[in-house]
Amino acid sequence: MDILYEDNHIIAAVKPSGVLSQGDSTGDPDMLTLLKEYIKVKYSKPGNVYLGLVHRLDRPVSGVMVFARTSKAAARLSEQIRTHKVEKNYVAVIRGHFGNSGGKLVSYIAKDGQTNKVTVYDSETAGAKYAELDYSVLGEEDDMSLVDVSLKTGRSHQIRAQFAHIGHPLYGDVKYGSGRSEGDLALFCNKMTIDHPVKGDRMSFTAPLPDKYPFNIFKDMEE
Repeated sequence: MDILYEDNHIIAAVKPSGVLSQGDSTGDPDMLTLLKEYIKVKYSKPGNVYLGLVHRLDRPVSGVMVFARTSKAAARLSEQIRTHKVEKNYVAVIRGHFGNSGGKLVSYIAKDGQTNKVTVYDSETAGAKYAELDYSVLGEEDDMSLVDVSLKTGRSHQIRAQFAHIGHPLYGDVKYGSGRSEGDLALFCNKMTIDHPVKGDRMSFTAPLPDKYPFNIFKDMEE
């Protein structure tokens, strides 16, 4: 496990692409189970290990996740998420060039629970929720752009759907892009900022970009 930080209250780690945040009927590897086993072995914990899942990353998305090691920490982190005190920053590789240094995407997103896919609308639509993000272009190579994304709202599949809606799908996005597999989805949560659930300190956990295509063609540009 790629552990970024741990104490008696929280643990921050990097989720690889393809790994579930929490176990499901497939029985495939998931972060919650893997981290429980890590804690159990490292600290020689007998019996069940408590670990609270307070947020998720979609299976194809990789990056920073924070888990709670006590029920009190889980409740306080969940409240921070509910009140938008948690900040999450993403880096994505997107098809095409933008011709600008950045901007804002504002739209409305409706999710179909049966297909697990969202539809993006340019104006208010019944059943659709407001979605906003800011982005800045970090570099351009091979008809692709490396983009830093700051979410203002946390809608399902928001980054993937909003960029695809303007004609710039993410690399590797079968659902909202080409419809064919070309590699792992190039969406990485590189930074997460929280208030420590007990100490109250503002803390940021960051991780370097994956050292694989297509992120590695922009490696020299990483801050």
